[in-house]
Amino acid sequence: MSAHHSHGSYTPKTGIEKWFDQRLPLPRLMYDSFVAYPVPRNLNYFYTFGGILSIMLVAQILTGVVLAMHYAADTRLAFDSVEKIMRDVNSGWLLRYLHSNGASFFFIAVYVHMMRGLYYGSYKAPRELLWILGCIIYLLMMATGFMGYVLPWGQMSFWGATVITGFFSAIPLVGTWIQELLLGGFAVENPTLNRFFALHYLLPFMIAGVVVLHIWALHVTGQTNPTGIEVKSKTDTVPFSPHATMKDAFAMVVFLAIFAYFVFYIPNFLGHPDNYIVADPLKTPAHIVPEWYYLPFYAILRAITFSIGPIDSKLGGVLAMFGSIAILFFVPWLDTSKVRSAVYRPWYKLFFWIFVANAVFLGWLGSKPAEGLYIPLMQVSTFYYFAFFLIIMPLLGLIETPRKLPNSITEAVLHKTGGAPAHPAGATAAPETKG
Repeated sequence: MSAHHSHGSYTPKTGIEKWFDQRLPLPRLMYDSFVAYPVPRNLNYFYTFGGILSIMLVAQILTGVVLAMHYAADTRLAFDSVEKIMRDVNSGWLLRYLHSNGASFFFIAVYVHMMRGLYYGSYKAPRELLWILGCIIYLLMMATGFMGYVLPWGQMSFWGATVITGFFSAIPLVGTWIQELLLGGFAVENPTLNRFFALHYLLPFMIAGVVVLHIWALHVTGQTNPTGIEVKSKTDTVPFSPHATMKDAFAMVVFLAIFAYFVFYIPNFLGHPDNYIVADPLKTPAHIVPEWYYLPFYAILRAITFSIGPIDSKLGGVLAMFGSIAILFFVPWLDTSKVRSAVYRPWYKLFFWIFVANAVFLGWLGSKPAEGLYIPLMQVSTFYYFAFFLIIMPLLGLIETPRKLPNSITEAVLHKTGGAPAHPAGATAAPETKG
């Protein structure tokens, strides 16, 4: 991948810069990583969400640290402390709305980022570890979001924690032990809130650590691009700044403008009204639902209403829910196609967009009660979710005939209509898997 280091390197100019560079070459690292670093010249706006996610992570950590200064992790005080933040702390309402809506927008950005990876084949060799690190970040995000949802100590906070931790008891041998470890006892109470607060504070810093590894892995292997073809010459790339920086900056402004609209005009739109009622263990809400970004997995959990041998429906639902996340880790080996990008894979493109529509549909089903017609719809959608990874991906790689690939990224940019000389997809199999 020598083409990835062809746009020059850092040269210290002043005495202070030279002194610093000899002892801790941080300016050199920043320059080589975010200024001169070459990126494919055909990146589109779907490639800006990595930068957006970095900004959102920093915003979540900063607002979270300040909110933690005013929050009381005690079941008798938690709900009132959140109200106090909203009413009495200077700009407390803004901090809280930035943080709560920030979680939703963090997940919006990560879902777009993941869909882009699946569409353009960003998980294929030599980028398997890059994809796995991304999946670890996603898993940590889900844990962080769940812990954070419990902290306001509203009705949905309490009952959501009760239901989700209750599912661990279905796991044979260790399930009850895991449940009691999470709860700090036998029910959702003060020790639970303390544990969830401590973990919610800690996990974002763990996410930040894995993000550093994720970016490092990206800079070792280089970025993919919409064609899925590796960089072959200097003409295929442009320096990160100003080309990618300006594109990222524009996308961030648009994304943050939409985020600001939600914060200032409809701050509670993505939340649940029951969470403005203080937690009451004696009063169960009519429909217990998690935050919207967990709804597809909640639907998968409730889709298993039958037993399979020794596995009862409760354990089956838990296995299906965790399996739907675990399967993402194996995507690099489930996709057998030699061609990366869905742009040149007509059948994969069709099944991919059905998969996206199915994921959105699962989210809608997750917000509905598990009764009547909703149950078979959940089961059909859950089947397609797993079939996409376990059946469609492996089979398509064997039977699909891809479209012709351009010879290089430059050719793809200059001849978007495919008028330039191209060669069959099979002929690029060797360069495709090259590091």
